[in-house]
Amino acid sequence: MVQRLILISGPISSGKTTLAKLLNAHYRMPIFRTRDILMERAKPHHSDNRKILQRTGERLDISTGGTWVLDGLMRWLQTNTDYPDIVVDSVRIREQIEALRKAFGSKVIHVHLTAPPKELERRFKRRQRSGRESSRSYKEAKNDPTEQQVGSLRDIADIMIDTKRCKPEDILVRVTSHLMVRRGKGSGYVDVIVGGQYGSEGKGQIAAYLSFEYDLLVRVGGPNAGHTVYEEPNPYIHHQLPSGTRRGQVRLMIGPGATLRVEDLLREIAECKVDGKRLYIDPQAMIISNADIKKEEKGKSTIGSTQRGVGAAMARRISGRLLKTPPHLAQDIPELQPYQQDTIEVLNEAYLKGDRILLEGTQGTGLSLYHGIYPYVTSRDTTVSGCLAEAGIAWNRLRRAIMVCRTYPIRVENPPGGSSGPMSQDIGWAEVSRRSDISSNKLLKAERTSTTNRLRRVGEFDWDLLRKSALLNGPTDVALTFTDYLSKTNRQAKRFDQLHEETINFIQEVERVTGAPVSLIATGFSSRSIIDRRRW
Repeated sequence: MVQRLILISGPISSGKTTLAKLLNAHYRMPIFRTRDILMERAKPHHSDNRKILQRTGERLDISTGGTWVLDGLMRWLQTNTDYPDIVVDSVRIREQIEALRKAFGSKVIHVHLTAPPKELERRFKRRQRSGRESSRSYKEAKNDPTEQQVGSLRDIADIMIDTKRCKPEDILVRVTSHLMVRRGKGSGYVDVIVGGQYGSEGKGQIAAYLSFEYDLLVRVGGPNAGHTVYEEPNPYIHHQLPSGTRRGQVRLMIGPGATLRVEDLLREIAECKVDGKRLYIDPQAMIISNADIKKEEKGKSTIGSTQRGVGAAMARRISGRLLKTPPHLAQDIPELQPYQQDTIEVLNEAYLKGDRILLEGTQGTGLSLYHGIYPYVTSRDTTVSGCLAEAGIAWNRLRRAIMVCRTYPIRVENPPGGSSGPMSQDIGWAEVSRRSDISSNKLLKAERTSTTNRLRRVGEFDWDLLRKSALLNGPTDVALTFTDYLSKTNRQAKRFDQLHEETINFIQEVERVTGAPVSLIATGFSSRSIIDRRRW
């Protein structure tokens, strides 16, 4: 199954084919050559003439709107299966890239190679002397209409490499460092995602984006948290399964510290087409009863509770120890039997196999039962330590701790006669609209809770909360979301250097306060709205 599709673009003689061959030789990445399609379409005696191939490509771009590369790749994949990484040599117009992104989403990584014109001409002439290039001059080849606009693809590339002072091996090293290519998996490890504020930081978007890199996805917490994942035509909200569930056939796990609403979980399992071979549920996960939900619905909530029965179930789990008939756990539910496994053993097997594990926490550090401002807290510890404990993962298995923060923290609206909790400085969505140039109507429509559909309060970025969350979680990385709320122009950014200047300054200050790099930056909510700056 394809995990990454590596597109290579660049002007003539920038090193596209050489890079593709090196990726194949060193990392066994198969190459899909668009040139092969053009050679099939061109007349046999013209099949190796660059000018004829360029004209053939232009005709195909016009007649298909650039989708001929995708169509050819899909046919090629029918006989080339089981390759996690595939190289496409090469793409030449935006429409080709957009078609591939629409089909493969965040699996697509676009690499653009470039060099100064004089260097490109020097390489072209060297190829001519060696007999690897046609008799046309560099000027003639460069003046091709499609070739003239290839340079603009650098603006939409995920990775841009200036190859002027590089040997082919240098280019390979630089590209693979961005791609984080490794030889072998090594020992099994765990990366964890937690929220650094009051929830709704965009953890689902980050978890779904990263999910392709892991062998096992783990979720803890309860159905009082909804993680929204971008999909076409409508986003999907995960309440109990990991956010990467619908991104492939990776294995899934729900730990013993989770609280489960059976009917909702079974519905989510059905919607996501998950079978017993993929999903492991720990027998000791707590079951939310109808009585738990009714108890919370009857009680007047003065702290903005979702009233999904999670808090009542957790309280009953503790008090039930003294009862002759203890509360129901997952092991007591017949419908969950096909999925039940001792998750400690599932994890141990994963460690021994060298599997990569992603643990997805819920809610935010500011809502922690122990570290939030009581009583405006949830019913569990939402920190890295708490999530590891709920999943049954030892601290020394942890590799990366990713703390997700949004540019404007939120809390749910204040309930009648109460408060959902203090914020540093409430400001209102009209002010966010004024600063970002995003319409108030769009903000009000987007900023409703994914579980209860209640409007969110919004406040200024809380630097003191950020410091405390960093102390509690010890993040190795920060994921900053909703950067378009700082400036709408950030939605157009595909690389860090394309962000609004004030946003870059903001990110640098976050790094100083947390002592961790801002490795992932969400510029909006779409199929390609994450700038990846990771070094792992």
